[in-house]
Amino acid sequence: NPDLKFGFPMDNTIGGTSQPNGFTAGSSTEDWVAFYSERRIGHQLQLAGDGYCSNLWNVDIAPRLNALFDGIDVQPSILHGDLWSGNIGSVDNQPTIYDPATYWGHHEAEWGMSWCAGFGPRFWEGYRTVIPQDEGFVERKPLYDAYHQLNHYNLFGGGYLSSARVDLERVKKALDARKA
Repeated sequence: NPDLKFGFPMDNTIGGTSQPNGFTAGSSTEDWVAFYSERRIGHQLQLAGDGYCSNLWNVDIAPRLNALFDGIDVQPSILHGDLWSGNIGSVDNQPTIYDPATYWGHHEAEWGMSWCAGFGPRFWEGYRTVIPQDEGFVERKPLYDAYHQLNHYNLFGGGYLSSARVDLERVKKALDARKA
C-alpha cells in the first residue's frame, strides 16, 4: 500500500460474507470514516435489512460520525480483520494467524471482535504496549463491535441483531454527548 490509503486492492470475505474494499481516494481521517461508513457498516446493514438499525445509522450516526474522530489522526494499518481465537494457531511452536479479512484500516477496528475473541487480558495489555489507547477509544469501540455483530447476524441470525442495535445506540449516545 505505497499510497497509504484505506481499503484493499480487491474485495474479500469476512467468514462467508462479502466484504467490499477498493482503496479510498485519500488517506485522511475523513477518508477512513467514509470507508468504514459505506463499505463496512453500510454494507452489513444492507445485507441485514433491518429498518431500525438502518435508520439509526443513516439519520442519527453516519452524518455526524466524523465527530467521534475529533483530535486523532487515523493512519492506515494492515488489519487481520477477523481476529479471534478460532483464527490463530501454531506451526512448529510459532504463533500463526489465518483466515483473514484483510484490509488497511484504523488499528482500533481490530478490537471489533474482542467481545468474543477469547483472548485474555494479557493479550490486550500487550497490544496496548505497542499501540497506546487513543483519546475517545471507549466511545468508538461500539462502532467497531457493531460491524462484527451485524456480520454475525448476517451469517447466523439470532440475537446478534439486538447486540448490534445496542452498539449503534451507544454510538448515537456518544455523538449526542458530544453535541455533534
